[in-house]
Amino acid sequence: MLPMLKIAADGSEHPMADLRERLSREMGLSPEDLQEKLPSGIQTTYANRVACAANCLYRARLVDRPKRRVFQITERGRDLLSEGPEGITVSILSRFPEFKGIHRGMSPGSPEDLPVSPSFPEKGMVQTPEERLEFSFQDLQISLANEVLDAVKRASPGFFEQLVVKLLVAMGYGGSIQDAGRAVGKAGDEGVDGIIKEDKLGLDVVYIQAKKWTDTVVGRPAVQAFAGSLEGHRARKGVMITTSTFSQDAREYVQKIEKKIVLLDGKQLAKLMIEHNVGVTVAAVYSLKKLDQDFFEEE
Repeated sequence: MLPMLKIAADGSEHPMADLRERLSREMGLSPEDLQEKLPSGIQTTYANRVACAANCLYRARLVDRPKRRVFQITERGRDLLSEGPEGITVSILSRFPEFKGIHRGMSPGSPEDLPVSPSFPEKGMVQTPEERLEFSFQDLQISLANEVLDAVKRASPGFFEQLVVKLLVAMGYGGSIQDAGRAVGKAGDEGVDGIIKEDKLGLDVVYIQAKKWTDTVVGRPAVQAFAGSLEGHRARKGVMITTSTFSQDAREYVQKIEKKIVLLDGKQLAKLMIEHNVGVTVAAVYSLKKLDQDFFEEE
């Protein structure tokens, strides 16, 4: 926040885009830093950080907004700069009633007391509230994925094969559980555990091999055997799914062959199950809202 306030110290009106550009230069951020996104993938971490800093300065009335997305320093802002602060902390902002009334509950400590952003650890940047929320959500998703994978590993082989069918149908393959269920079981030979329609009309099919390798890394020989099975069925496409992992050699192999084979390991399987609501249920929904600046713009 202090670098932003110093830029505004010239008294000019500064558009948000200008502030972002100048701050990135002064802080020595690389193109990779500027492209780093929040876990949601909707907004860059840097843009979120600058917007949060500008909002805090405005709430404390250290800057004003003469126009939409334009900031200008106030007399209060000049007075604060004259004190020569080493940084602008929540404690400093809380001196001003406008900020304190809105931001109750925020940590009053220095920036060093707040969580450091994992996106820019070497810059010493602290996380914004929105960033902390997104990373907390990401942690919950990782924890859930581990629980899902553990449950899948404990399931029987038959249950696992049906689970794979339900997931593929939820992803848009197979047309229906009934169609997919009949397809599976009719093809359980020569290294193929099932067949599922690629689309609802059945214009093409995908061959499936679903194996509960728990602790074994699936290498190229197993994948090559599955590719050979596809050849025996004159098939062009296949999905090989395991609760374990695939070796790098196996992944490189499927990139070299003409047939299209997708390798899906345990972590990817759990992620897809969560994404398509297979084996999980919604525990809570939180609606994150923000101020509608357009609503408060007066003609």
